[in-house]
Amino acid sequence: MATTVLRVRLIGGERMDITYDRPDVSDEDELVDHVISTLAQDSGVLRTKHGDRLVVLYGRGVAAIEVAPRGAVL
Repeated sequence: MATTVLRVRLIGGERMDITYDRPDVSDEDELVDHVISTLAQDSGVLRTKHGDRLVVLYGRGVAAIEVAPRGAVL
């Protein structure tokens, strides 16, 4: 299972750090590619977590995604 932490900047200017994982993906680079391709679609939606909360991220509201080698700070 691959897991990554992303810092997302929304269209309104707010930022949030979220955790995204997929049990069927073992490589973090492949996971990041999946996130980018999903959010690039008009109907792209990701189920993520912010702490213990479920966050549904819609691609049309995302302005930028930051992926760092050490991940974002939660």
